[in-house]
Amino acid sequence: MNKFLITLLTAISFGMAVSTPAYAIKRKKTDTKSIVILYENDVHCEVSGYSKLAGLRDAIQDTAWCCCVSSGDFIQGGTAGSLSKGQYIVDIMKNVGYASITLGNHEFDYGNRRMSKLIEEIHAPVTCVNYKKLGESIPVYKPYVMHKMGDKTVAFVGVLTPTTIYTEEIGFFDKSGKQTHELSVENIYEVVQNAVDAARQEGADYVIILSHLGEDDNKFHVTSHSLIKATNGIDALLDGHTHSVVPQLMVDNKDGKPVAVTQTGTRFANVGKLVIKKNGTIHTELIPTQDITFENEIVKNATDSIVSMYEEIVNRHVCTSEVPIMINDAQGIREVRSKETNSGDLVSESFKYVTGADVALANGGGIRAQFEAGEVKYGDIISLLPYENQLTLVEVKGQKILDLLNACTKSLPLEDGDFPQVAGMKYTIELSKEPRVTEVMIESKEGEYKPLDTEATYTLGTINYCVTGGGFKGILKDAKIIESNIMLYNDALVEYLTKEKNGHIGQEYAKPKGRIIIKE
Repeated sequence: MNKFLITLLTAISFGMAVSTPAYAIKRKKTDTKSIVILYENDVHCEVSGYSKLAGLRDAIQDTAWCCCVSSGDFIQGGTAGSLSKGQYIVDIMKNVGYASITLGNHEFDYGNRRMSKLIEEIHAPVTCVNYKKLGESIPVYKPYVMHKMGDKTVAFVGVLTPTTIYTEEIGFFDKSGKQTHELSVENIYEVVQNAVDAARQEGADYVIILSHLGEDDNKFHVTSHSLIKATNGIDALLDGHTHSVVPQLMVDNKDGKPVAVTQTGTRFANVGKLVIKKNGTIHTELIPTQDITFENEIVKNATDSIVSMYEEIVNRHVCTSEVPIMINDAQGIREVRSKETNSGDLVSESFKYVTGADVALANGGGIRAQFEAGEVKYGDIISLLPYENQLTLVEVKGQKILDLLNACTKSLPLEDGDFPQVAGMKYTIELSKEPRVTEVMIESKEGEYKPLDTEATYTLGTINYCVTGGGFKGILKDAKIIESNIMLYNDALVEYLTKEKNGHIGQEYAKPKGRIIIKE
């Protein structure tokens, strides 16, 4: 029934007209207006902010040249995206009227063919300088987009984190496993610099980077900060990917010139505002979306229509909970990516229950939201587990499990989306040692914990994303698959809660269960 409803809802098309973007209206050139660029990143299907983004642009445009841009991660990560494979988000975004957008890594979650179709329907100029067909030098999308704003021209250059090639592997290979697309890695700074220089030569007065890189270090050591430090000619960088809240941070480029770097957080917590004054000075700030009183009626109508269509599904009762199920600490830090959480316990237990595995592992990065005590609805489950991941059962040696635990905890205390939340086992992480993981214990069918046997064979339940190479550092990529496509991971949690837990989350989840011990 669930798949049928999803198919039915996805198939429904919208007949509403796309408004002419307000910023596209021809105006008489003037030397008195500033330029304002409103930006968002990592919205992850939080649909409520789009009408306010467009409404704020409409309110500003009488006194300044104003447009909207996106730094990626919009079609996946929430209920509206999950129920429609991104279609609902596109149906809203196409009414906003973006001056330019770039790609985030989660745009690839449904594969590049689905992504290409969805991106085209937004009807906005797309820039991504480092995403190419395999073996080709010309990118799939424009290396830069030129946008006239009064008597000035602003160029937008989009760039995507190279880590996407392994975190969203599905977007770079066809169904037979043959690679079809790639990302510039070794020469990424050169590729961006070439685009910046070309835009300048074409007449750009300002060059703004739409970045989905983030400031956290990664396997390739490519970040928004490292990009600025390796290039020149960039006036500002509108960042994304790491969900950071950065009103404005100045980073020196390779010539020692400070460049503004900013990021709005995630899920429309803020709308970013970049102002270029007539004297050329640039300033960025963040506006809490809840404080924006303006709304664009066309975008609001599109949003309201879509929300009303899936309300019945998302409001379906699943269970009640005596305790909040958390992924963050009190300061909003994503603990699920660095230590055991009650959400990680709950999700991994559902994997073990449905697959019947000896042990189950859930990657912290796949657990995306939290909910308060009280009634738990289907929409809460989708927000918690929003992706189209299928449970998979594999067979591995104990040594493989140990290797995985060490590889996926190596970056601690920094966050890692591959951090393993577990059921059916316990382990200790000693931060002062290398390798770090010790005292790995496997739970027997009788409920007793025994030391991991590195030569023994175990069954392991997880999601297909972590088996095909996208998660857990690719360590399970050669594991023997016992059963695939068992059930969507969010539906597995629903089944666990309704059948095994009898529709009730009790005090046993008031705190983590002590399966992961971290020693300084």
